[in-house]
Amino acid sequence: MDNFISRTTFTRAALTTTASVTAVFLAGGIASAHVTVDAPGATQGGYTVLTFKVPTESDTASTTKLTVTLPEFKSARPEPIPGWQSAVEKNADQEVTAVTWTADPGAPGIPVGQFQRFALSVGPLPDQDEVSFTASQTYSDGQVVDWNQPMGSDGSEPEHPTPSVTLAEGSGDDHHAATATADHHDSEEASDTDTADSTARWLGGIGLALGAIGAALGIGAYVRGRSQ
Repeated sequence: MDNFISRTTFTRAALTTTASVTAVFLAGGIASAHVTVDAPGATQGGYTVLTFKVPTESDTASTTKLTVTLPEFKSARPEPIPGWQSAVEKNADQEVTAVTWTADPGAPGIPVGQFQRFALSVGPLPDQDEVSFTASQTYSDGQVVDWNQPMGSDGSEPEHPTPSVTLAEGSGDDHHAATATADHHDSEEASDTDTADSTARWLGGIGLALGAIGAALGIGAYVRGRSQ
């Protein structure tokens, strides 16, 4: 009898422990189902790739649009994603202030129970310890969820926390590399424009030269015809 009672007590304790652990894991899964951003190795003044992880939390609708606000980056280039279109917003100084990804018409977006990653190459990063990116998530039923709440003063997490990354302190080399990269991007765009202009002028010059040759040949033929 004593052995039976001991086994019964042990079994109940084990079931209670298992239930408690399961509840903790479920609670952790629910709490972690937020829009988050990751940028391993990001440093102040440098360039990095921001990866936004976007889960669909709705039980009835899919995610069809995501807008992320940026801290006026000089450069921001989204990675192409099949089934999605991206649009970059800039201010009067041509700094990137936001990026919006929208699911193509007829595309599923992010279905219920799934998530999608959105990668964005940005820089230079600001000289601060942490960078936050407020985000707006739109569902197929019209519901909009804003991820813009700061952490509590006691460290508690709000219902819709703002995605953020921590930046390591950069060195002078990081700043130099960032400036060089930005200048390289600008020179690429300028080079593309100059190349297009040069090509147009070159083709125009060829056209004028061919026209002149054609006119000369025509005049020569006319003169020979008159002399005969």
